[in-house]
Amino acid sequence: MLGAAIFMIIQVFCDLQLPTITSDMINRGVAIGNTAYIWRSGSLMLLLAFIGVLAAAGNVFFASTQAQQLGAKLRAELFRKVLYFGNFEMDHLGSSSLITRTTNDVLQIQNVTVMILRMMIQAPIMLVGAGIMAFISERKLTVVFLVSIPVLMIAIVSIMYFAVPLFKSLQKRIDGINLVFREGLTGVRVIRAFRQDHFEQERFKNVNRAYTQTAVKAFSLVSLMFPVMILILNMTNIGIIWIGGKLIATSRMEVGNLVSFMTYAAMILFSFMMLSMIFVFIPRAQAAAVRINEVLDTDFSITEIADPEKLPVQKSHTLEFKKVAFRYDHAENQALQDVNFHLRSGQTLAILGGTGSGKSTLVNLLPRLYDLETGQILLDGKEIAKCSQRDLRNAISFVQQKAVLFKGTVRSNLQVGKVTATDQEMWHALEIAQAKDFVKETQKGLDAVVEQNGANFSGGQKQRLAIARALIKPAAVYVFDDSFSALDFKTDAQLRQAMKTDPQTQKSIVIIVAQRIATVTQADQILVLDAGRVVGLGTHQQLKAGNQTYQEIMRSQLREEEL
Repeated sequence: MLGAAIFMIIQVFCDLQLPTITSDMINRGVAIGNTAYIWRSGSLMLLLAFIGVLAAAGNVFFASTQAQQLGAKLRAELFRKVLYFGNFEMDHLGSSSLITRTTNDVLQIQNVTVMILRMMIQAPIMLVGAGIMAFISERKLTVVFLVSIPVLMIAIVSIMYFAVPLFKSLQKRIDGINLVFREGLTGVRVIRAFRQDHFEQERFKNVNRAYTQTAVKAFSLVSLMFPVMILILNMTNIGIIWIGGKLIATSRMEVGNLVSFMTYAAMILFSFMMLSMIFVFIPRAQAAAVRINEVLDTDFSITEIADPEKLPVQKSHTLEFKKVAFRYDHAENQALQDVNFHLRSGQTLAILGGTGSGKSTLVNLLPRLYDLETGQILLDGKEIAKCSQRDLRNAISFVQQKAVLFKGTVRSNLQVGKVTATDQEMWHALEIAQAKDFVKETQKGLDAVVEQNGANFSGGQKQRLAIARALIKPAAVYVFDDSFSALDFKTDAQLRQAMKTDPQTQKSIVIIVAQRIATVTQADQILVLDAGRVVGLGTHQQLKAGNQTYQEIMRSQLREEEL
């Protein structure tokens, strides 16, 4: 930034010297026919112009470099911050808005940074310097500025008064476009299936039209500034020539002084215009900065205590829920109430219940994606709220409802679970997850390409790859949140049997959230939820014999003879 300022000062100094040299060349060279003086003055002007060009290039280089580095730093900080957001922060800010803040808002900051390091430095120096030089050149003509500068200021303030609010609203309009466009992209199959393409096109057209209309108004107002500036400059030149002509006619001023004064007048007025342009775009960047700071200053809903406890490294593990209750933010009713159970290594807990009963909420509490309202969750005897989040999540391997794959290869996706995994470990995890066969069928095997969101795999294949990624990670607790829903009954049974006989999962605790009775019958314990309450806890045989909710779920899925 210091380099940008120094080069800009050099550039302005060279620019301010040129009108004075031109004046002297006219007065002492052209007027009396002194060719040698004209050549000397012309050579000096060329030298100053060349130095000015080099200085301008240096200023542009440093200004653009600083702006890009600032943008890179902001994007990195935003991405790092978002990675540590809990579900509450993500729900509050919204993914579409976060994308806008990381891209368009940062771009606004970068653009204004360049403008500050260019125009904000150049305009005040040039304004003061040109004013002083104009006064030195011919003080009698400065009376013209008493009219032109107030008129220019009134025009600039009037334009800014209407344009600034429009520029602030543009950022929110961009949020709206991103939201509709992102929903259209992610939900394109649903849109086609329900033949809602015309509705979505109209929806996008509305937000696009709103943005366009606001942008047209804002930039139309700003574009008025240049013709207004030219008009005032020309009127100023007319006044200067009119007064200067009378002074020249009475031999009270030289022609060269008139020429240099007109140049300085142009510099003064252009300096005002540059400042006004900055003050038009700064509010838009300020709005972007507020939105960026809103992300950077957001307090994490999931925090650690000052001196977190370390989870002990041990061969056997325990997991206990004690009177756990949870309520979503601003919700009237609790999502979970008085949940109690105890598990140890080698045991499998299946969680069963209707839609909205709190199954996913319960397992999301385990890696502290949400914090409890009341109660305790103990892992290996340690309360998870008092443990390091890194240690806690290292001890848990999680497969969420929606199978998420990253663009890359099968190998790179499995390495998300364990970076140092060998090929043998990868094939073993794929074999347990019943994904070995279709991965082997690809020509590249582990190096088979995975498109964005796993678009080149079916739903069942994506789930199995996500399960393999979880199984490759050594963990105390394996959580499968309705992760078998896209599998057929045969594959589901084979996968659960392979997990049951695998030495690694035998030493761990396995939690399976499921919808199907067939998936949970072999579990050591089955937790039945209804509207956030535990209405049953036991084995399949125990619940089948005496739990009404479990029996209703069985009747809804099995025929009479199967019952």
